[in-house]
Amino acid sequence: MTDEQTRGAAPTADTPSVPDPGVVVGERRQLINLAYRLLGSLAEAEDAVQETYARWYALSREQQEAIASPGAWLSTVAGRVCLDQLGSARARRERYVGEWLPEPLPDRGEWIGGPTNGGGPADPADWVTLDESVTMAFLIVLEAMTPAERVAFILHDVFRYPFPEVAGIVGRTPAACRQLASSARRRIRAARAPATPTGAQAGLVRDFKRAWEARDIAALAGLLAPDATMTADGGGLAGAALRPVVGGERIARYLVHFADLAPGLTLLERTVNGRPGLVARLGGRTATVAAFDLADGRITRVWAVRNPEKLRPWTAYEPEREPEREPHGR
Repeated sequence: MTDEQTRGAAPTADTPSVPDPGVVVGERRQLINLAYRLLGSLAEAEDAVQETYARWYALSREQQEAIASPGAWLSTVAGRVCLDQLGSARARRERYVGEWLPEPLPDRGEWIGGPTNGGGPADPADWVTLDESVTMAFLIVLEAMTPAERVAFILHDVFRYPFPEVAGIVGRTPAACRQLASSARRRIRAARAPATPTGAQAGLVRDFKRAWEARDIAALAGLLAPDATMTADGGGLAGAALRPVVGGERIARYLVHFADLAPGLTLLERTVNGRPGLVARLGGRTATVAAFDLADGRITRVWAVRNPEKLRPWTAYEPEREPEREPHGR
């Protein structure tokens, strides 16, 4: 047997004869959570989990019976699949049109995929637990890491895998994995801005929305840090600045110009990757999902995802008329 086939095997008479299919399928939530954080893309995470299950079902009955912990086996394989995907993703992103941003996720309370009629989640986005490790700022820092750093850090610091298990996934020694995670941790600390309470961020985003709706350049610039940066991701499929826009006033003018070119644009306050953000809809469709980073009471970063392929969780269900709601009321 290969290392993948034998992981978790316990050569005792107490080993279950056949792994419970429900237990195997029940690992999907954990695998999607892991893969999304490792890859920053829900679509790629789905592919990784699909490949993981394909490898499980390719095992013979005897090989499955020899695995005492299907969950541990699946997580190990998913980690290795993601590590391989991260290597190839770097090459793909070098050919990407414009800036590449992680795929934004809605709050679990949003409509995603339509009603489930009491069944299971209708979309893989429903599986992702929103916490600090999926904020856009956090995922952006992860993108700057090497694949091995990212995998070692996420497995150990986020999912609490011991370093000997991380080593088996990454293909390094436990000591090397400890160093990788430590290096990743330093990157996170260096990039992390002081935490802003959710209510304060919601209020600032709401003021930003109102200023944008009013086409008030001065008000927008006042809410942005002088050295703020806006990064847009159109992927060549939607109009977007190919390079980051730097400077609060330049961003304000860009946004007002964008709104002038899109009459009928509707802005909605929404939770984006666990933090207050904005969704722009045009003609009944989601056109942009924006996430923000703040420091010292001003917006320092704006990440605007416009690539329609990354907005699937936001467009799967869009009623013709949707009342604006303020989930983070102040």
